[in-house]
Amino acid sequence: MQTLDIPLGKRSFLYRFFEMVPALLSYGAIILLLVLSLIDPLYAAVYLMLVIITTLIKAIGIAFHTIKGHRNLVAAQKVDWHARLVDLEHAIDGMESSQLSHGGSFGRVEHVENIKSILKQPELYPRPSSLYNAVIIAAYNESIDVLEPTLQSVATTAYNNQQMIVVIAYEERGGKQMEDTAQLLKRRYEKSFKAFHLVKHPKDIAGEVVGKGGNITYAGKFLQAWFEKQRIAYKDVIITTLDSDNRPHKEYFDYVTYEYIVHLDRKRLSYQPISLFLNNIWDAPAPMRVLATGNSFWNIISSMRPHTLRNFASHSQPMDALVEMDFWSTRTIVEDGHQYWRSYFHFRGDYAVTPIMVPIYQDAVLSDTYRRTLKAQFIQLRRWAYGASDVPYVATRVLSSRRTVPLFGGLARLIRLIDSHVTLASVAILVAVGGWIPLLINSEAARSIAAHQLPEVISGVQRVAMIGIFIMVFLTFKMLPPRPARYKKRRNIWMVLQWFLMPVTGILYSAASAYTAQTALLLGRYYDKFDVTEKATVSAIAPKSHKKH
Repeated sequence: MQTLDIPLGKRSFLYRFFEMVPALLSYGAIILLLVLSLIDPLYAAVYLMLVIITTLIKAIGIAFHTIKGHRNLVAAQKVDWHARLVDLEHAIDGMESSQLSHGGSFGRVEHVENIKSILKQPELYPRPSSLYNAVIIAAYNESIDVLEPTLQSVATTAYNNQQMIVVIAYEERGGKQMEDTAQLLKRRYEKSFKAFHLVKHPKDIAGEVVGKGGNITYAGKFLQAWFEKQRIAYKDVIITTLDSDNRPHKEYFDYVTYEYIVHLDRKRLSYQPISLFLNNIWDAPAPMRVLATGNSFWNIISSMRPHTLRNFASHSQPMDALVEMDFWSTRTIVEDGHQYWRSYFHFRGDYAVTPIMVPIYQDAVLSDTYRRTLKAQFIQLRRWAYGASDVPYVATRVLSSRRTVPLFGGLARLIRLIDSHVTLASVAILVAVGGWIPLLINSEAARSIAAHQLPEVISGVQRVAMIGIFIMVFLTFKMLPPRPARYKKRRNIWMVLQWFLMPVTGILYSAASAYTAQTALLLGRYYDKFDVTEKATVSAIAPKSHKKH
């Protein structure tokens, strides 16, 4: 039986080869254009046109999914998911409610069908009142100004707090200040839930990288023992992990509980909300606002493509599944995305991520100085891009003679995984400057009509792509939290003008961070430490630090 763990120390030849694949393909995409430009500008033009056409098709799909995803996000937030849980409880008791809409049309047809299914076989469905939601809030050395709003948001959701268990999982390496903050929060909130626990993750545990995975796994095992002592069945518990700056929508836990109940394959599902990096969007510098908004829209788009949806940041999963899998990986700094693959292989391919169409609000990157903020943003994106480390993990399992998942399904996922990382690294560069390369490095290109037309064609594609940016700008203003009183109306103008930075951020941040992470894998220089993104609040920053646009 294959282990779910990432190897430590020396890798096998095949594993090592696939660690190098993302970088080889990403660098190869650029090198190929250079080589073709030297051989014949026409070859380079054909290659680049294929890239551009593919990018354009993807951009059209992205625009469509952006609009539809935003519409679903708005509609799902209008639903009274708590009332729908009451409907399920009544159906299990054999009673059908006469009012089943509860807040609009989103999911109404499915809700009616769910009620009918429960009425036919109520024994297959757990009662909402018998379930618990446990929340693990991961913390390192964050201040109370960052952590307390997260606890407040959890305490004030529509879900019954007497069915909720909260754990602050904090790091011993966070020091005395973190210890004091945790104890203070416990005194303030321990009576707000069924149970409130502090779990301190010891430092320097053998076999663990320095990261979030070890912290939340340690907390998960604490909860496992606590549930056994309380005689609460694992199958009656849903676990949600939150970062220290996460603020779930007020209907989130009711919504997750609803989806958990109505799916018979509930153990083989995880539940993914839409992460919106909007908590402090008005305070973050312009480059960070563009990246935060772009990442928010990417999460909206991903929710519209369930076959490609992966665990990201905060998500929920049944306790019985987590116990079977030994919780999360303690050997990678990207435990969230990697959890998808651990689950996929543990359940032999019979696993999926269910989108939860309400947000969990997170912070855009903001440190105490402009320069530190720029650096922190790059480090965060580099950590996300290190998800390329999943390529060898997946490849060696899909291509193994001891394969436990369907071949074609596994190959399709592997190809999409590789494509996503190569695209992140290389496509922005190819589209932005690729059209000029044949003209710059091959004197024969001056006589090539195709080479001369490339910059013009790319310019046309970029104009089409602007439609997608206009859509995002429009929807951004519909999603933004209210403008803080400390900012004047002219701040709105900068919120529009910031989008001119998108080509720059796409290359300087997204592409550069992807190449950096993939190069580390290529050279075998593994990231074994989770670089925590600095989280500063405006109250802790000198006024001059956030005057820049």
